[in-house]
Amino acid sequence: MPQPLVVDGHNDLPWALRPGGYDFDAVDVARSQPQLHTDLPRLRTGGVGGQFWSVYVPCGFRGAAAVTATLEQVDAVRTMVERYADDLVLVGDADGLEAALASGRIASLMGAEGGHSIDNSLGVLRTLHRLGVRYLTLTHNANTDWADAATDVPRHAGLTRFGREVVAEMNRLGMLVDLSHVAATTMDDALDVTAAPVVFSHSSARAVADHPRNVPDDVLARLADNGGVCMVTFVPRFVSPAAAAWAAEVHEAALAAGVDPRDLEALDTFSDTYARPCPPATLADVVAHVEHVREVAGLAHVGLGGDFDGTTETPVGLEDVSRYPALLDALRGHGWSEDDLVALTHGNVVRVLREAGSVAAGLQTVRPPSTATIQALDGPADAAADQAPTTGEEPA
Repeated sequence: MPQPLVVDGHNDLPWALRPGGYDFDAVDVARSQPQLHTDLPRLRTGGVGGQFWSVYVPCGFRGAAAVTATLEQVDAVRTMVERYADDLVLVGDADGLEAALASGRIASLMGAEGGHSIDNSLGVLRTLHRLGVRYLTLTHNANTDWADAATDVPRHAGLTRFGREVVAEMNRLGMLVDLSHVAATTMDDALDVTAAPVVFSHSSARAVADHPRNVPDDVLARLADNGGVCMVTFVPRFVSPAAAAWAAEVHEAALAAGVDPRDLEALDTFSDTYARPCPPATLADVVAHVEHVREVAGLAHVGLGGDFDGTTETPVGLEDVSRYPALLDALRGHGWSEDDLVALTHGNVVRVLREAGSVAAGLQTVRPPSTATIQALDGPADAAADQAPTTGEEPA
């Protein structure tokens, strides 16, 4: 029986290519690129049939600069798909994804990682959707003006009124609401508001590794009613309990040293000087998260979102995008059937896209594009609000 094709929820190759100006002559991903986790030969070896490419920009990009940088990321993905058209195809809905899976080309979708990318504008949100962006992660490491992040000091107790309007407009567009990176209060508020299934594009289970980037069991349990999917990520500090505990130590030490832990570049530099290195994670750690999400949320609500090229470290056994077959073989050893693996690898995310499209079609008959503004719904900006980090970050 052929290996089921993987549709992965999150890959940061575009950000990894940005320092070189997205020069595909200099970094030809049709050839081996060992300095990266991702290239076309290894995607083929790994059985990747679809990829959500992250069009991430750091929280240090604010206002118009965040919008501009996000558009440059979108342009880079579209340029990559056009250049490698024999291998990649841009898709925007469940039908297109299924057709690509059947065609042999790798379905390419885009996700914007962080609500700061829309600069508090529903018009920008709609424009990103028109350009092919199919999910928005409501925050990155820092709060937005309308949503709390998992790794920042809470400001809003979840979503503001404008934040709820962002979710409603995403539902109307058929854009997936991505709850990776957000605070648990934001997760609950979004699940209360959304009319469509949500995704966690690259998060794991907090009960297995106690890191704020992971999903609590009470939220995982809500996915059964919502229809959403938690796409388990491979980032070591999110999947290894020992690495998560180490990350918590480093976080506190960084704060004491005056380093902003939301700035992952600064945090990584600080971590390199820490008294002991991060404990390694393993493929078995990832298996534990996949099985836990299945146990709590159900088979229909688990997927994969590796976060390759968005983290410097990877688990032993999951070093790059070629290694998905090793994970599937490990799950077979835990009793997963081929039908189970099809649901995990792509069946669940195809369903979520289809259901989001169906919800959007219904809403568009009764709800015009929203003209709401953050000023009208939430009032004047809070001048005392915590500032986002101002230097570069890794996207994990």
